Amino acid sequence: MLHLFSIFLEGVICCICLRMAMLKKKFYGYGLGLTFGIYVFYDLAKRYDLHATGDVLDTLFFVATVSALLSIMQLYYRNG
Repeated sequence: MLHLFSIFLEGVICCICLRMAMLKKKFYGYGLGLTFGIYVFYDLAKRYDLHATGDVLDTLFFVATVSALLSIMQLYYRNG
């Protein structure tokens, strides 16, 4: 049950990030929204065996990690 709640919170974070990107014009919000959107799919695919291959999940996880890194770098260099 706690895992499903965690997935729900990832979805909420994704929505907040996308809203921040669109309404407040914060480009890093798109990257963080992508990251957490991928986390939601990744966790659901693992939990419910959505037949996503290991290679697909590994690639998605890598994309999410790079997206988070670029977003955090953008925050660091803009607010540093």
